[in-house]
Amino acid sequence: MADDMELPAAADLHLVLPVAGRAAMETRRDGRTTRHTWAPGRLEMGIPDRPILRRYRAAGPMRSVQIHIPRDTVETVAAQLGGRAVDYEALAASLAAGDPVIEEAVRALGSPDEAAGDLYAESAAAFLTVHLLTRHAGGTASRTPAREDARVGAAVAMMRDRLAEPVTLAEIAGEVHLSVYHFVRVFKAATGVTPYRYLTRLRVEEAKRLLRGTDLPIARIASRCGFAGPGALSAAFLRQTGSRPSDYRSGHRNS
Repeated sequence: MADDMELPAAADLHLVLPVAGRAAMETRRDGRTTRHTWAPGRLEMGIPDRPILRRYRAAGPMRSVQIHIPRDTVETVAAQLGGRAVDYEALAASLAAGDPVIEEAVRALGSPDEAAGDLYAESAAAFLTVHLLTRHAGGTASRTPAREDARVGAAVAMMRDRLAEPVTLAEIAGEVHLSVYHFVRVFKAATGVTPYRYLTRLRVEEAKRLLRGTDLPIARIASRCGFAGPGALSAAFLRQTGSRPSDYRSGHRNS
């Protein structure tokens, strides 16, 4: 376990995308302690002007891509989108549920075109900010309230942290302090699907990542993604992607 690391407050919006390593992370902010797993692909957002205290336990080296977006850029874009004040806490909670567009953009920005210089950086910051504010900050009257959005985000973060474990609906609902009935209703209103279907989708997405990027046997991938065995993985994978895990792996190797 690493000693406490005090990370001072920064004026910028700070995006962090882990790309290697795995660790049990503990973060203390505003008197509250939260725990999550550092793992490749799990986006985090640092809230401007908010210092944190962090400790972690890692089995090996960790790497990440980090992007700082000037707060002036965020506020300017927010004004252009209608002038609503940015709720950074709700934004961070929503982003923790995952966003493949932001993830891929941050990965690409890890190797910028240096010849483009400031223009490249400014254009990338503007794109990321517009996407974050339109996708994760709300903006329509019919949208789920921000407090419920934060609970859905926390539930999805828990799902991501426990992909390999059996987790019940009651456990997830309890984590966000809702009854099972209320949780299912709020979750489906925010995501369009039930928690079980969303969790299965996350597990299949993780299986796809492992099939593309590792040589792990399919039985091992099934276990790491929370499936009872290769047959359960194959059935879910086929429903979601239209192909079997072995075919998916072969297609990506050939390409």
